[in-house]
Amino acid sequence: MVQPPPVPTPVHPRRAHEIDYRIFGDDMQFVEVDLDPGETVVSEAGAMLYMTAGVRMETHLGDPSEEDGGLLGKFLSAGKRLLTRESLFMTTYTAEGAGVETVAFAAPYPGKIVDADLRELGGEILCQKDSFLCAAKGVRVGIAFTKTLGAGFFGGEGFILQRLEGDGLAFLHAGGTIARRSLAAGETLRVDTGCLVAFLPSVQYDIEFVGGLKNAFFGGEGLFLATLRGPGEVWLQSLPLSRLATRIAGAFVQRKGEGSVLGGLGDLLDGRE
Repeated sequence: MVQPPPVPTPVHPRRAHEIDYRIFGDDMQFVEVDLDPGETVVSEAGAMLYMTAGVRMETHLGDPSEEDGGLLGKFLSAGKRLLTRESLFMTTYTAEGAGVETVAFAAPYPGKIVDADLRELGGEILCQKDSFLCAAKGVRVGIAFTKTLGAGFFGGEGFILQRLEGDGLAFLHAGGTIARRSLAAGETLRVDTGCLVAFLPSVQYDIEFVGGLKNAFFGGEGLFLATLRGPGEVWLQSLPLSRLATRIAGAFVQRKGEGSVLGGLGDLLDGRE
């Protein structure tokens, strides 16, 4: 008996705008997005690098994907962004020409750009407050509260994370090199609190004391570690911006002695001269 061919699983069209993209660069990356006529991409204010002549730029109060809520909805959306210390405004870029138009967005500091297809990731991802770069219109940029008091106070990101929802493409930025880990059910990963970039809602997020007096005060990792328990995907960064800023600030303080006898001696001892 001839078996009938399997019925293919229907693929529902995206609600978010379809966009094509390319990521350029190594340590200072930017993403170039191609827009067909009428397509729109949303970004954080100030992220645009360049755009072609047929792209219309427009600034919105709050998340442009939530504009159907009227003026009150705009203010509520802007208020959520205020809680994450982001700009109250977001910018949309829409292709108005007859052909394909291009707009590019640059990373704000050395690191990598991560492409996240929310349709493949189950429609939602949680990320640190300053990691969102841009997304296809239709991806909602909201907030999520950490579920435990300890994670809120000591988890490095406070009580509030960014929540990206929808079925479109979103782009995140993080420092250094990005590591993507897939955790099995019950599998636990402990990381530095500043190195966590994003994770799926199925991952349990908490913090734990690093343990041991010497570890706490001299280990250089702080008093707490982030605990991630699967199942789900996790994205980590090798160089958090806070760690980079601390090193730069420390180097600046050390160089303040330049020109003096003690400053010159210190340079010789440190091998800087």
